[in-house]
Amino acid sequence: MITDEFLQRLPKTDLHVHLDGSIRLSTLIELAEQYHVELPADTESGLREKVFKDSYGDLGEYLEGFAYTIAVMQTESALFRVAYELGIDSQAEGVRYLEVRFAPQLHIHQHLSCENVLRAVSDGLSKARDEFNARPAVRDGKEPPFEFGIIVCALRMFQHGFSEYYDQLLTVHAHSEPKWIYALASLEMARAAVQVRNEAGLPIVGFDLAGQEAGYPAVAHREAFAYAHKHFLKKTVHAGEAFGPESIFQAITELHADRIGHGTHLFDPEMIQDPDIADKEGFVEDLAQFIADRRITLEICLTSNLQTHPDLHDLSQHPYRKMAQEKLSVTFCTDNRTVSNTTVSQELRKAVNHLDLDPADLKNTIIYGFKRSFYPGTYLEKRRYVRRVIDYYTSIEREFGEPQAPTPR
Repeated sequence: MITDEFLQRLPKTDLHVHLDGSIRLSTLIELAEQYHVELPADTESGLREKVFKDSYGDLGEYLEGFAYTIAVMQTESALFRVAYELGIDSQAEGVRYLEVRFAPQLHIHQHLSCENVLRAVSDGLSKARDEFNARPAVRDGKEPPFEFGIIVCALRMFQHGFSEYYDQLLTVHAHSEPKWIYALASLEMARAAVQVRNEAGLPIVGFDLAGQEAGYPAVAHREAFAYAHKHFLKKTVHAGEAFGPESIFQAITELHADRIGHGTHLFDPEMIQDPDIADKEGFVEDLAQFIADRRITLEICLTSNLQTHPDLHDLSQHPYRKMAQEKLSVTFCTDNRTVSNTTVSQELRKAVNHLDLDPADLKNTIIYGFKRSFYPGTYLEKRRYVRRVIDYYTSIEREFGEPQAPTPR
């Protein structure tokens, strides 16, 4: 039997977790008081009742809480603290590799540069990493170390009020079509990410496209992703979360996506809107086969999907079952630890309970998370790291008397 304690002890990854959606509520309250940000409630229970709920009416309601979290994350010290605490909280539940994503342009203003934003987050995560890796069990090689990477997000769209940076950009280009302004911001973010990675040596491992999907196609950001691709920055794209299979197709073919965030509507041909796609069922089948063949990993966030998809009434309806049947590479992630009130261990628990995840499936999804990560070291260093993780996973199986599941190849 797969127990909660077993899931907690297993080495895990979280490849899709937003920094601004994973702040401790106690920290949010404290920082809001410090920076004079008005919250709808001044207690954790009050915030859970009014903002960060167990269920939401739609994606719009789900995103409302970010206005408060981003508002308190406008200084280097706040960014450092939130990143550090996210590292600590992840370690506490067995996460050994963490890829934190966020949009630096939401935090840039006249007193805070892009490099300083990225450095503050990196420094916070580095402190959490160094403290964990100083433990005797890690130093002695009995446990794998904690490692992390940073994924920089561009936004599909933005408007006045999102941040000082975006306000200025919209004002300066007031006579341009919005889609060109969105594309310009993405390209600038890609250039900044590459430059800071190269010059400051920060572990910036990936480039992402997030934000409202329907009505804001990924193809508009092609130049930014081409720049990231040309400079060996890995790519992941939010796609198929609020739009259909053609959005996933665009992410892969136009933006060179190595991974897909969510991909919930991969198998929904009725959501295809392109009139040039006549055989919708065939298109979906070909797309799934292409994803499987190329080992393009899907970052699955069960709780978040359930909270933001009104048509998904319970997890037994989640397309993970179909993904598993098609032998797609998937990994379970939190998306937003605070907004969705979840952990990786809880996501795995739900997969076991509602999606018939057996020990072999569990091991496959966890190890694929490490293998398909954007690990900041060399390929050989990554292979050695994954080997340590697999050996540690096997030792946990033995400790709990679980039969050793086959290791994915």
